[in-house]
Amino acid sequence: MDLGIRGKKALVCASSKGLGRGCAEALAEAGVDLILNARSAGPLEETAESIRSRFGVNVTAVAADITSEEGRAMVLDAAGQPDILVTNAGGPPPGMWTDWDREDFIRALDANMLTPIALMKACLPPMMERGWGRVVNITSQSVKSPIAALGLSNSARAGLTGYVAGTSRQVAPSGVTINNILPGIHATDRAISLDTGVAKSQGIDVDTARAQREATIPVRRYGTAAEFGAMCAFLCSQHAGFIVGQNILLDGGAGNSTL
Repeated sequence: MDLGIRGKKALVCASSKGLGRGCAEALAEAGVDLILNARSAGPLEETAESIRSRFGVNVTAVAADITSEEGRAMVLDAAGQPDILVTNAGGPPPGMWTDWDREDFIRALDANMLTPIALMKACLPPMMERGWGRVVNITSQSVKSPIAALGLSNSARAGLTGYVAGTSRQVAPSGVTINNILPGIHATDRAISLDTGVAKSQGIDVDTARAQREATIPVRRYGTAAEFGAMCAFLCSQHAGFIVGQNILLDGGAGNSTL
């Protein structure tokens, strides 16, 4: 399918690896030029060069902390006025409710709620003026099915979801859509971190921890960055203009709910 976005420009955050990279590669395959961002310059430039050579699109790499005002300013300056924005940031660490104090929540909100909001506030007005734009926020399955050990993430992602629910309806008349993708467990560094934590707490090896988790997923495997990226690219396409303010769950059926 031709997604109809060849020649558009996308800003993709946290895109040197994992789900962000999957989104970047899928957009590049559709002919979209990219501004990639991550904290570490080395892995980011390696990803940028790989995408340039594979897909022949223009790729600008900006190593910066997107959760800081200075980092956002650098990235937005390089991006100019992107047609597509994909927000993404690493999730807060797991723990128990007794472990977290106010500063822990502030850090989680800064990274996973306030940073995407700041990026949207910067990118939405030019999109609205041009009459076309796409925003996809990478959030978490915990928005629909809270995970006790990820209370910091539950809180921040839910706040962002509420913001998008209202804002998406306000910008839609201008041809701009905002949607969220809610990943379940995917084969990324985040999965390795979570499985390692389970392995340590249960006194088992990481492979066993992963097998235990896979057994709870109806498709009996972790998702891949490529299939996640394909969904992101579709939501950014010309064909997705009637999808507004939705939370699309990519979890292999792990969330047991009707709606």
